[in-house]
Formats: sequence, structure tokens, C-alpha cells
Amino acid sequence: MSERLLFLTGHLAYPRLERMVAGFGEAAQGWRIHNIGVKVAALMTQEIIERRLPRPVEADRVIVPGRCRADLDALSKSFGVPFERGPEEVADLPAYLGRGGAKPDLSRHDMRIFAEIVDASKMSVAEVVAKARALRGAGADVIDLGCLPDTPFDHMEETIAALKSEGFKVSVDSASVAELTRAAQAGVDHLLSLDEETLSILPDNSPLAPILVPRPHGDLDSLQRAARIARRRGIDFILDPILDPIHFGFAASIARYVEIRAREPDAEIMMGTGNLTELTDADSAGVTAAMLGICSELNIRHLLTVQVSPHTRRTLQEHDAARRLMYAARADRALPKGYSDALLQVHDKRPYSATPEEIAELARELRDVNFRIDVTRDGVHVFAKNFHCVEADAMSLFPHLNVAQDGAHAFYLGAELMKAELAFKLGKRYRQDEPLDFGAAIDKDEEDAARFKEMGHTMRKAREEKGNASDS
Repeated sequence: MSERLLFLTGHLAYPRLERMVAGFGEAAQGWRIHNIGVKVAALMTQEIIERRLPRPVEADRVIVPGRCRADLDALSKSFGVPFERGPEEVADLPAYLGRGGAKPDLSRHDMRIFAEIVDASKMSVAEVVAKARALRGAGADVIDLGCLPDTPFDHMEETIAALKSEGFKVSVDSASVAELTRAAQAGVDHLLSLDEETLSILPDNSPLAPILVPRPHGDLDSLQRAARIARRRGIDFILDPILDPIHFGFAASIARYVEIRAREPDAEIMMGTGNLTELTDADSAGVTAAMLGICSELNIRHLLTVQVSPHTRRTLQEHDAARRLMYAARADRALPKGYSDALLQVHDKRPYSATPEEIAELARELRDVNFRIDVTRDGVHVFAKNFHCVEADAMSLFPHLNVAQDGAHAFYLGAELMKAELAFKLGKRYRQDEPLDFGAAIDKDEEDAARFKEMGHTMRKAREEKGNASDS
């Protein structure tokens, strides 16, 4: 039997919510909608719900609109049923509820991220540790210390000790056998990279797991020989056929990953995605999603990431989002769609929460002078009591707003309308009094979001008072 959900809504949203729920088909058999009796769902209060929702509530969960600010804990206690705050827009319900009414579980993944500090040898111990903390906060599981040619790393051992003392897993990436030997003796967890010849620097049954690469480049036979040597000597390992940049062997390197998985069905494999993200002038989110899709299909569970170029400054967060997305979709035997918008940074799948006709209907129903702002496929809408204007850009809207003598209100509307114009031109979801959502590209700042809301509340209150004064 499907979970019984009860959705609370108001007059205006009821028809849209009804159509949306019907779209879930059989999964929605146990779902009901209750019109709480207010025109706009955001006006729903705890007192109204307490007074107008019939008891007992025959549901497993009650979902209230996202703009409802009622105390959900108090309501849950009062009705004996869990209350939760859903999305602010009806259009976002499918993403919120996921398949069959269950929210997507993005807590799980099975890929480890190695985050390389490419110039660790030129940084102080304190600088490396500070950088490592930031990388761990962004999703890194292993801190990879990059060594540079002709640059001494005299403080390597001290750096490794400092990282290990804070609980970091550590790897060292070097082309120097001498540096790799020092790193092994200092107690790192992984070495990048060894081959069938240099594997000899490790003792039998070594506790560290080297990343093994082919020598010469692309020779999978040599990579398999290295794997056989490691197994015989009791050394765990990770294979890396090496991903090459576009036009320098990229397609062939993908084929090598497919082949090594066929040859070594149970081996751990690494893919270093930096040769794509760093060396391709394209937003890295989409590149990352595609590469981790390949990793998911081939059960590649170790990712080496680099973020040096300014255009890849969020690649670690993107890898973290992508590994969770791919895990959830693979577990459901589904396409990686409808689980997360973290990698939809520039354009949104559902940019508009309403149609122009729905906004026009809402505008006709308004009875106060506060400006509402929304974006639909035909432009940016500003509407209030007896007022509704639509334009494609903020500058064209400003002359209609009559706020030239009200500096604070003009500033607020200017900020909101430029945000709305950007949303319209990019195809992103606009929400009044909230920052635009750029997914994993930007950290979500709760203080910033609170400031947006507070400014909007202040402006609406001031305009309402001004409207009441003029009416009297």
C-alpha cells in the first residue's frame, strides 16, 4: 500500500495541485488534497490549520506549502501526524517527492574523491593543512599532495604527519621514485603512481595501496603485470589506465577503461578527471556528470580531482554531487534525472513556477498594493492591486513602478528585478526575496537568504502602510 499523503493548500493553487497529484498515477492512490480555505497558501497559519483541518487526520504525512511559516513541530504534536514543509511552488513537487512519493536519498555514494593540492611542495605545512580542511569540507576523502619537478619538498614528512594527526587520508603524487619512497616511509595511505618496475619500493604486505599505471603509457598488458605482482606480494592496489585530454587520445583512453574493467572485473580502478575539467574550456559540471556516469557504469570507485583553473573552482563540489546522483539513479536502475538539481547551474529544468495566464489570474485577485514579482515564459511580471506589467528587462519595468522618490523601495525593486531578468534570460527559477539557486556552483548562504527575506518583508510592510494611508 502506498504512503498516505495529505497536501494542504489554498483556493488559487488547488487546481494546479490537483493536476500535479493526478500526474503521479498509481503512486498517488493514497494521496489527498485539503483546501484549508485561504486564497493564497502562504497566508496559511498554524491557528488556521488547527481550526480548519478535520480530525482525526487519516494520513502518514501532512505536507504544507513551502511559504507557510506555521510551527510544524507543534502541529505534528497536536494532530499526532508528522507535518513537513514542502516546496514553495507546486511545479517543484515531483522533484521534492521523487519516485513513488519518496524523497530522493542523496546521502549515499560509493566513490572516493582524491583532491590534489598541486603545489604542496611550495606551501607551508600550515597552508597545506588549511587547504586540506577546506577540501574535506567540499567532499574530499583523500588529500593528494602534488610534487613539482625540480622543486624540493623538504617538509614532506612534516606535512604528512600534520595531516595524519588531523585524521586525513593522504596520498602523494610524484614522478620521482625518491619522493615516493620517502612518502611511503612517512606513512601515507596511497602513492601516485607506481608501475611494474617501481612497485619494488614497497615491502611485501605493505599497508598502503599504490595507484598502478601502465608503462609505457596505454600498455594495459604492463598494467595487468603490475597487478599480478602486487597480488602475489600481498599489496592492495588501484589501477589507473590514465584519462587523456581531448584530441590527445581521449577516446582511446575511455576505451582502455572499458577494456581494463573487462580484463579485471573485481579490481579497484581510479579515474583522474582533471585532464577533462582543467583542459577543456567548458563548464565543469556537465563534464563531471558525464565522466562520473562512465565511472558508475564501470564501477570505478576512486576519483582524482584537480581544481587549478578558475573555471574549475567548484569541481570538487560537483564531483561530490555527481557521485551521489549517479549512486541513487543506479540503485533505482533509472536515468540520472529527477534526483538533484545540484549540477543544473546555468539553466533549470523547470524555470517557471506558473504560466502567464496563472499570474494574470492571481493579479486580478490581489487586494493589496504590495508588488509581487514572478517570471514566466513571456518575461518578468510585476503585479499588485490594480496593476500588472510584463517586460523582458528590468529597465523597461522601472518607469511603471512610481518609486523614483522612494530610494529604499527603488533599491529593493532594482535588486529583485535584475535577479528576475537574469532568471528570465538564463531560464532559471525565480523566487522573490530569495537568491537564485546555482546548484553546486555556489555555497548556499543562510544569512544571505535571511537578508533577502527580511528586506522583502520590510518593503512590503512599508508599502502596505503607505497604501493604507493613501486609501484613508
